Amino acid sequence: MITGYSVATLVVFIISIGFVIYPVSIPTPRRIPRIPINLTTAPILAIAILWAAQCLDPAVIRGGIVGTDGVKPYNILILFFSLAYMAITLDITGILQSAAFWVSNKGGSNGWKLYTYFYIMLTLLSILLGNDPVILSGTAFLVYYTKVAELNHISWLMSEFAAANTASMVLFVGNPTNVVICEGFSVNNAAFTAYTILPFIACSIFCFLALGGQYRDKKYVPRKLNHTADLDARSVLLDPIGACVGSFMLASALILCLVVSFFGIDVWKISLPFAVAKFIYDVAWDHYRYVRKLPMLGRGQKGPEGNGMQLDDVTLQSAQTTVSDDKSRHRQSALPLPTTDKVDSILDLDRAIINKSPPPSSKTFVAQWRSKAIALHKQLHAHFPTFFTALPRLPFALVPFAFSQFILIEALSHQGWMDVFGTWLLRATHGDMYRTIWLIGVLGVILCNISGTNIGATILLTKVVRAASPMLSDQTIRAAAIALAVASNIGAVSFTFSASLAGLLWRGILKQKGIIVSQTTFAYWNALPLVVMTVVGLSVVCAEMAVLY
Repeated sequence: MITGYSVATLVVFIISIGFVIYPVSIPTPRRIPRIPINLTTAPILAIAILWAAQCLDPAVIRGGIVGTDGVKPYNILILFFSLAYMAITLDITGILQSAAFWVSNKGGSNGWKLYTYFYIMLTLLSILLGNDPVILSGTAFLVYYTKVAELNHISWLMSEFAAANTASMVLFVGNPTNVVICEGFSVNNAAFTAYTILPFIACSIFCFLALGGQYRDKKYVPRKLNHTADLDARSVLLDPIGACVGSFMLASALILCLVVSFFGIDVWKISLPFAVAKFIYDVAWDHYRYVRKLPMLGRGQKGPEGNGMQLDDVTLQSAQTTVSDDKSRHRQSALPLPTTDKVDSILDLDRAIINKSPPPSSKTFVAQWRSKAIALHKQLHAHFPTFFTALPRLPFALVPFAFSQFILIEALSHQGWMDVFGTWLLRATHGDMYRTIWLIGVLGVILCNISGTNIGATILLTKVVRAASPMLSDQTIRAAAIALAVASNIGAVSFTFSASLAGLLWRGILKQKGIIVSQTTFAYWNALPLVVMTVVGLSVVCAEMAVLY
């Protein structure tokens, strides 16, 4: 039964999504940082308001963290972070940039040949590594390459973004949304790939054709490039040994995760030990090179483009603010106590003696402590550059956001909304498998833009389908899961940057490089590929289900 608490919960949830899509910052008195209301803080604030209003209780919060209905949030995040660490440290070796140089040389001076080669390379790398590491390195490289080759950057960057996000639907670890679907619908990890490989191939091919159609003008992809100098792929492979070890460990982890999924073992129990082993290797290898004075990041080597990127603009800005604050405090710590006015200083000292208390020096003590902490961080970064370069690139903002989304949707379920939405789903589809595929697929694409990234959309629709599952056949439920897998990945190639964390990351890198892509431009160039992929991808899902069932 829908009550006032139910309505309040839904309203707060919608408002929090609004701030995720359009973040704001609240002005504060001088010297106090502005308070951001964004992807990280808005859902947490919504939970606090709902808890204070008694719209949710500790049991709901626990359910959002531990999981319900077979979905385990901690399992998803541990798995994702473990593989993300291995992928990012592999990228730090320079292997992705080396691959980009090699492909560039193979493409030569033929513009469309090079455009095609880059699309294929980014697609293959995104299948293996996931979209985030490829977005990190690929975006920075393409910005550099398009400037040197005097190319229109928008056609190449939009192609990269589409290729990376489309390819992430192949493996269950390619995107956090895939893991949510595997957990929520009890889809075997290997079976997930078997279901999504054909929709992926169709989406990838037709996406490239759509991109080629809208960038057919020579000003976007010239027939012949002016700049055709060969790039030395070997020179940017900074750590060949680390690249070999990292590739072997990541491939082994992915294969074992697929194998153990047949035996009902949580895959994080496989990925986490591999990530710990990779961390131990990184520390040991960096220490060996440091002691032997061998070339390494920060000493005789410059890392691949984009190594220092954070998850989104807010994180980027906070990181830049922290650096500037650290520098100013470091300078401050090297100066004596502020004594611009000698009279005031003497009076302060007299008061301190009278009050039998030391002169005010708490700010200086804090500044000195921060200065020592910064010096220690620099020393550790020089000694263990791989870990300390990878650390800020890990998507930490995903942790509070994902848990908050799980808790908020668990609150909606607690207030009866999932049963209501499930009933609406049944009325709209009458339990028909093909209607369910199209409705869930189209809704998935739309909700990626308006429900706080594709993660929020996937969690919400997974719960809705499960709420309607008693009245749906097993075949229809499986079809809905695969349709949602397609929608949650291609939905990132959408109208808002916040449709995915990759979109926020992509925009942040471009902004740091001095390239501003407006929301309108982003939506305009994504519209045709998105519509084409939605129609083609869901049609292939329908064909698959018709053959299988």
